[in-house]
Amino acid sequence: MTKNLKPWEIAVKKLGIPSLTEMQLKSLEIHSNQSDVILLSPTGTGKTLAFLLPLFESLQHDVKLVQVLIITPSRELAQQIEQVFRSLSSDFKVNSCYGGHSMTTEKNNFTSPPAVLIGTPGRLADHIRSGNFKTQSIHTLILDEFDKSLEFGFQQEMSFIIGRLDAVKKRVLSSATDLPEIPGFTGIKSPFVLDYLLKEEAVKNLTVNIVKSNNKDKLDSLFHLLCDLGAATTLIFCNHREAVERISNHLSQSGIVNDFFHGGLEQSERERMLIRFRNGSSNILITTDLASRGLDIPDISYIIHYQLPVTEAGFIHRNGRTARMHATGSSFLILSEDEAIPGYIQTGYKNHTIRAGHGLPEKPHWQTLYIGGGKKDKINKMDIAGFLFKQGGLGKDDLGIIDVKDHHAYAAIKSELIHSVLSKVSTAKIKNRKVKIQISY
Repeated sequence: MTKNLKPWEIAVKKLGIPSLTEMQLKSLEIHSNQSDVILLSPTGTGKTLAFLLPLFESLQHDVKLVQVLIITPSRELAQQIEQVFRSLSSDFKVNSCYGGHSMTTEKNNFTSPPAVLIGTPGRLADHIRSGNFKTQSIHTLILDEFDKSLEFGFQQEMSFIIGRLDAVKKRVLSSATDLPEIPGFTGIKSPFVLDYLLKEEAVKNLTVNIVKSNNKDKLDSLFHLLCDLGAATTLIFCNHREAVERISNHLSQSGIVNDFFHGGLEQSERERMLIRFRNGSSNILITTDLASRGLDIPDISYIIHYQLPVTEAGFIHRNGRTARMHATGSSFLILSEDEAIPGYIQTGYKNHTIRAGHGLPEKPHWQTLYIGGGKKDKINKMDIAGFLFKQGGLGKDDLGIIDVKDHHAYAAIKSELIHSVLSKVSTAKIKNRKVKIQISY
């Protein structure tokens, strides 16, 4: 029976999670009596649900305009928040908009405006300037990963957007770092602060290792370290896009399966890299700091700092991808002969000696199948699973994570079966529709 449940309780019930965290419960508790809220919590601790669930107390079905605006620093985070909201199975419409996505498609979506709109600052500002959606019914503003938006230089766009929101009654600002000062353009004056940064616990659960390299370039040291660590999920951080791709090419030529990720890639490439990493088709992702915050990626066993972060905050955010939610993790700093241990690492580290004699890391157990049809073609996860079971001859344990986008989808298949499946389904139809099917490398 759901008739006596609150709207957010119905959403949680549909989501199927056993219980909410203390942070999420506190956010719900203060929702009705606090107009401005600052939510401080590390990446991966449930901030998204903490600010989405209270919305069900204020969203109204009879208002056919945008009611909630969520501003995020990256397109991946916008997509992720949209996916989480959809997983709550409410009957409120949600859309996201961001650079790299079709402006025309986004504009058409405003024909029937979403109750919840999520977007990056530049794209939202463009839509407002063009009058593509109305702002007079927006009562709640959420600034997610606000510190990252400031770091990316979005102050001007955010100031413009917020200046056009005359009806906002509630502001929520989330951040993975403490904010010494809140810019005036946010409109936040006397916020209620929920601080769940858990600095001491994060340090306690993280082991920091120093690896000394005999070469300035450090590529050989990285290669041998990866062979030492094995096939566990690993993020390798660099400061520059060029270094990311150079290292990825070197490891690939050396026989280590990996993918790379940075802001210079096309949206479709960034999407593909993250999907392959999430579904286990690649256990190693080489990236800039773009992947240190807000992305929906699995718990990481190892963080490797190939190039040292410029600031202590950068070091904390990178390491925040591991040792999350009471788990433990390990971080490695590879230092060349002329590099010193950063001043922000005073104690609590240990020297790591790479063990010799290890072969290449085991290759991933999964590979990814690309399917050229998606939500806009009325194809869903169940359609794809049924298709691959029936036409591809897969068993339940042979099919991994399925990701369905607007016009295409990805499915993880056991590596040893991928070519057999492809030969069986390459000319088959899904829901009487012929679509392109190929292995996604």
